Parts: sequence; C-alpha cells; structure tokens
Amino acid sequence: MSTTGGRRRPPTIHDVAREAGVSRGTVSRVLNGGHYVSPAAQEAVNAAIRKTGYVVNRHARSLITGRSDSIGFLLTEPQERFFEDPNFNVLLRGCTQALAAHDIPLLLMLAGTKDERRRITRYITAGHVDGVLLVSSHSGDPVAEELRAAGVPLVACGKPIGLGSKVSYVAADDRDGARDMVRHLLSLGRRRIGMVTGPQDTPGGVERLAGYREVLGEAGIGVDERLVVSGDYSRASGEAGAERLLELAPDIDAVFVASDLMAQGVLGALHRAGRRVPDDVAVGGFDDSPAATSATPALTTIRQPWDRISNEMVRVLLAQIGGEDPAAVILPTELVRRAST
Repeated sequence: MSTTGGRRRPPTIHDVAREAGVSRGTVSRVLNGGHYVSPAAQEAVNAAIRKTGYVVNRHARSLITGRSDSIGFLLTEPQERFFEDPNFNVLLRGCTQALAAHDIPLLLMLAGTKDERRRITRYITAGHVDGVLLVSSHSGDPVAEELRAAGVPLVACGKPIGLGSKVSYVAADDRDGARDMVRHLLSLGRRRIGMVTGPQDTPGGVERLAGYREVLGEAGIGVDERLVVSGDYSRASGEAGAERLLELAPDIDAVFVASDLMAQGVLGALHRAGRRVPDDVAVGGFDDSPAATSATPALTTIRQPWDRISNEMVRVLLAQIGGEDPAAVILPTELVRRAST
C-alpha cells in the first residue's frame, strides 16, 4: 500500500501489475476469469494480489462486465416464517459459505406478500443481482415464471410446480424419504398411521403425501382419509393437525409429519392428550433440522442433505450464469432413528 501526503492509499491494479511484472491488461483478464492468460502469468498476478493486499473494486468491475457480482437468496414466505423455521437458516448459511469460496456476496430477500414480491422482482430484473436462489416456491406464485421470462438465472430449492424443466432446481428425494418413514413405522407393527401433510401447493408437500399413500397401498392397508390432515410447515399447524387426528381417529398408533417443526407441535398435542410417545403413538418427522434434536423425545426423522443441497444450488446457478442450460439435481435422503419411534 502506497502513501500520499502521509496517508496510506489502497493498492491499485497498477501496483499489482508492477509487482507481478505484467501488463495492466493481463491483471484485468485474471480478475475477469483468467481467459487468454498463461498459468505462469496467472500465478504471478495472484501472488501479487496477496502481497499487495489488492481488493477488487466491484462497482468498477460491474461497469465493465455488466454484472453485479452478487446473488439473491429469495424466500417467498412471510418474514416470521424465516425466523421460525430452522431449515431456512441452515440453507442460507450453506449457500453463503458456498458462494464465499467464489468471493461472491449473498443478498437475503424476503417477499411474503404480493407487493413485496412485485418490488423484489422489479429489483432483480433491473440487474442488481446476477442470479437468484429461490426458496419455498408455491404453485400459482408468479415469481419464478417472471424471473425466468426476464432471463434471470434461477435455481429453485425443490421442483417448482408447473414449470417442469424450464427452471433449474435442486431437491431432496421427498417421495422416497416419505416411503422410508412409512415403511419404518409399519416395521414397528403400527397400522393406524396418520399424516400431517405439508402445503399441497409446494413440491415437498405433494411428494411426501404421495410417498405415504404409495407405501400404505403397497402394504394392503390403504389410506383412511380421516388419517390425513393438512399443515403449513409451522409448529402451530402441527399441533392443530394432531388435535384433529385424535378427534377423527382416536385409535391412531403413529403419525408421519411432513416437517420436524410441525412434529414438535404434534408431540405437544399428544402429551396434553395423555398419549405416550412412542409407547402409544410413534411420531416421525422430515428434515432432520435442529427442531428434531431439540424435541422431547428426540425425533426420528428423514434427513435432507442440506450441505449438499446448498452446494449444488450454488454450483448449478453459477454454471447457468456462465451460459449453461438449466439443470435438475435430486439428492437422496436418509432415515435417522431416535426416541420418538
């Protein structure tokens, strides 16, 4: 770092070029992807950057490249849901860390109302981010389609309903995970297995219910519709769902719950009703979020590979920004057995 009038000034691209013994143009090419630069020159520039402490002026570079060098993390849920549901925080942290390896900041965007979604969509399509990681997309929500139509690189967490192969997505195998849980409950001798579903306008809600239905059909038990109640992934909806199940089918001996947070609500309702878990009613969740290990008793659940989901979302998005076609990635889940079954 040089001094001017007694004050230290930050190193410039010229300082890097002088230290590396290359032209300013070579430094610029390294900073913008390393195209047409020899390995030796690239290593010399990188060493000079480390030695001088040079930091890229993102604003100046964006004027040249037309990119913002930032990514949006868009959650289309009410703000309180972000703070209640631990899955969102786990996913946000994973995506932030994955992008940090590329020196790209992540902008958190919450859009739970129509007005918020309209403002955020306008902001994104104006070029303020280079791409979007979309979380919790509901069918009928126009955000994904509007961003796709505007040419914004986009990767959804879960397969967006109704958009097929038009949008890149990364998802856990929700249906297979649900199958594993219901088979586990059946293996324990449970036969009156209820379910608290996720929202049926979300891919996870649809697929987990489908897996539940398939396994009960394969087992020759069939689905008693009184044993299926709806939830919205909140703890309160799990509590209300369990109360409804106990009212409609007091002989239930197991409940598959489509999220760990809802399962916490189910456990609370069963405790108040005097039902012992797992003696009277076995309970299985989905996610393996912090809500599973903090539950009493600790929750048997289906583990979603959150670290891999985060890394794959970032990888697919950066590839799309680089010009690759949309891609779909489906990752396996895992049954985690704890004290609730």
